[in-house]
Amino acid sequence: MRFVLSTFLTFALATWMMICAPANAFAGAIAPSAVSTLSVSTLPLSTLPLSTLPGLQGVFTGTRPDNLGVNEGHLANCPATPNCVVSQGADADHAIPPIFYEGDRAIARKNLIDILGVVPRTQIMEQTDDYVLAQSESRLMGFVDDTEFYFPADESVIQVRAAARMGESDLGVNRRRIEQIRLAFNDLVKRTAVQP
Repeated sequence: MRFVLSTFLTFALATWMMICAPANAFAGAIAPSAVSTLSVSTLPLSTLPLSTLPGLQGVFTGTRPDNLGVNEGHLANCPATPNCVVSQGADADHAIPPIFYEGDRAIARKNLIDILGVVPRTQIMEQTDDYVLAQSESRLMGFVDDTEFYFPADESVIQVRAAARMGESDLGVNRRRIEQIRLAFNDLVKRTAVQP
């Protein structure tokens, strides 16, 4: 019974996606001249966009929290929900180490911005000499996460905070995103140090 219900729901979701998707949603998957002559039903599933499900775009974006930014040298604390990590003053469930760097803060900031430029479905919303705010959107449902990076003037660290705007749990997505950014940052630093 469980298998039948699961199969039915999967089929219903796929059908709903095909019916609700506007024809222009497939513009990136097909030559622009062919978009107007195709119907959704003639497209293979492999050409469907992998972003937000049709009809749900904007539903799960939430509003940008008021507590973003640096306040007295600190990023905001995490709420009690498990969908947030922060490198400053967090409890054990929300703690994540900052990103360490050596050398010039401006170069570290440039490296971080270069990395954020290639993180999927992520865009920089705000940046100053000591702060960067990025916004990431989940692929399927369009949930929005805010990721902050703070460069204190007196330390060679990048303090980080990442939080989902909506929901109770993010299934560890924000923690993994920060760790992936950390790995990319360290890799970029190593590669640029080796180049003549």
